[in-house]
Formats: sequence, structure tokens, C-alpha cells
Amino acid sequence: MGDLLKGKRGLVMGVANDRSIAWGIARSLAAEGAELAFTYQGDMFAQRVAPLAESVGSDLLVDVDVTNDASLDAAFSQLADRWGRLDFLVHAIAYSNKDELTGRFMNTSRENFKNSLDISCYSLIEVARRAHTLMTGGGTILTLTYGGSNRVTPFYNVMGVAKAALEASVRYLANDLGPDGIRVNAISPGPMKTLAGAAIGGARKTFRHTAANAPLRANATLDAIGGTAVWLASDWGACTTGEIVTVDGGYHVLGMPQSENL
Repeated sequence: MGDLLKGKRGLVMGVANDRSIAWGIARSLAAEGAELAFTYQGDMFAQRVAPLAESVGSDLLVDVDVTNDASLDAAFSQLADRWGRLDFLVHAIAYSNKDELTGRFMNTSRENFKNSLDISCYSLIEVARRAHTLMTGGGTILTLTYGGSNRVTPFYNVMGVAKAALEASVRYLANDLGPDGIRVNAISPGPMKTLAGAAIGGARKTFRHTAANAPLRANATLDAIGGTAVWLASDWGACTTGEIVTVDGGYHVLGMPQSENL
């Protein structure tokens, strides 16, 4: 147990199970003394999240549908009543129809395009608007992105467009909220063995390929991503905002695979 975040309170949105990137972040934040609240959507996810929350000493769970304004208002009202303030928020929410994360991007449906952008990008704007009113002493907003936002990645398809929009939103929100002492950043891990990652076609091949070719010859770990979140949420991250911080074993610097894999 450390104390980099001792006395700080934050909301973690998007934990699905103990392999979620959001959980890796939450676990690291709690280990540094942070007090956490968690969101979930529906009874099924409540059953998964509750024991994880309990393991880090949290009994504050909030049911949230990020596509519903009334649900968001109720969630942040509950946080305001319980805590009165918020020091950080982790937004780890994304969704696209699994059937459209295979095949060709040009076959993306209008319905899924709108739904993917709404949940994966616009939700950050909605939660930031509500969170900033509770960050009366400044704070940190973190979200998660992926390199498919700016480089074509097989089968990532519409999620690449959604993440590109998310990254642009990070920069604009950082500028909007900077005068209030609120920092907004994104962490960009490489491929991870998560529930969300498994929905993308060819996920296993992508995971093996990046591990074999990254300069560190490894993909990111939950602990490494969590440690990055700790830095950004702590006072050590006081002058970092509007950034996309890449945690992928260095894969993003490559122009082609390692020579032994050509």
C-alpha cells in the first residue's frame, strides 16, 4: 500500500471482470490509497463488479446507462450526496456491434456507427460535464483509447473512428477544463486479453503479433497500465493534460515487423 493517492476519491466506469483494463487501473489506484466508487450496467454486471469493489474496500456502486441522461444525472447526484466532491474519474467505456468488427469497414451500418460513437466517445463528454462540477479542487479525467485510432488495424473498423473522435475530445476537453485545474488524458494500451478485445476479429493473432514484434517483446500488463493511471491521477501528473499516453511495449514506434518476422 502506497499513499500517492491518499485522501483522493474517484469513480471508475467500465469494469466488466477481473481482466478488464478498468479493473487493473482501479486496483492500482486503490493500492495507492484512493477511495473508489464503481459503475455497472444491469444486474449481470453488478454481480461481477460487487466482489471486486469489495476487495478494494468500496461499497459505492452505481447503476449507469451512459446513453440515458436521467441515469447519468442520478449517478452523479448519488456521488455528490455521498462524497460531495470528486478528484478523478476513469472512463473505460466502449461498444460496437461484434458482428461489425470483422470484415470490411465500408460495410459499417449507419445504426452501429451512431451507436458506437455515442457510447465510445460522446459518453466521455457527458460524464466530463457532470464530473467537473464535483471537481471543485481540480481533478483528473482519464479515458482509454487504442492505436487503431490513427493507423489501420485489421477488423478494428468503426471503433478506430470512434477512438479517433475520443482522442480529439480529450484535447478539446483538456482545453475547456484546464482553467478549472482539471486534467484530461487518455491511456493507449496495445492489444489486451479482455472481454472487449475478444470481440474484435483476429484478436488472438493481433495479440501474438504485437508481443513478438514490440521493442520490449511483450504486450502491456494490467499493472503497467494501472501504474500509468496512478501517475496521471496523482500530483506527479499535475502538468500533463491533453495527452495520449501509449503503453504498448513500444509497438507504436515500429514501421514494420522485426527482421526475424518479415
